[in-house]
Amino acid sequence: MYFAALLARTEDGWEASDTELDDVETLSDLTDLAREASVDEDTVLVYIEQEDAWFGVVRVDGEEDPRIYVSDASAAARSSYGEILLTDEMLGREPGAEDEIAALEELVDLDGTEDGEPERSAPAAVDPDEDGPDPDAVPAGPIGELGVLADLGMSEKELLTLQTDALSEIAEAVGAAEVLESVR
Repeated sequence: MYFAALLARTEDGWEASDTELDDVETLSDLTDLAREASVDEDTVLVYIEQEDAWFGVVRVDGEEDPRIYVSDASAAARSSYGEILLTDEMLGREPGAEDEIAALEELVDLDGTEDGEPERSAPAAVDPDEDGPDPDAVPAGPIGELGVLADLGMSEKELLTLQTDALSEIAEAVGAAEVLESVR
């Protein structure tokens, strides 16, 4: 079960709305959704959580690139919404590398067989400890910009210690607790 909320800062304080992410497929889509909720290009926080597994905060300030924090990258990687937040840059990967490999695999039959030949059996499993760490592995634990909420009242240390009901604690720290309760 997922919950997503938008907190948009205005001259009069914060406005909160729960939001559906059905049409969101990319970080760009999520950023556009946040910018649509913005008044005068003020700060918008997008909060996404999967019940007790992970949460993510995306901060959009006007036309600046989004700033992202994810509480548990490995848990988020197993989630369609979490995958949206885990950019190649955050994971230390070359941007678009996975897309290029997938495209090449579609174009070329990389299993080494000719069309019509039976597939060969897969090679024996390789012990990952022998070859070093998997460059595509997603790290367990928090990832992203720890200071994403620092100027709004939540320190890096406080963000790292959030567990359950993180949204309420974030809303309390940034001064949006009352408006958040109206959409929950």
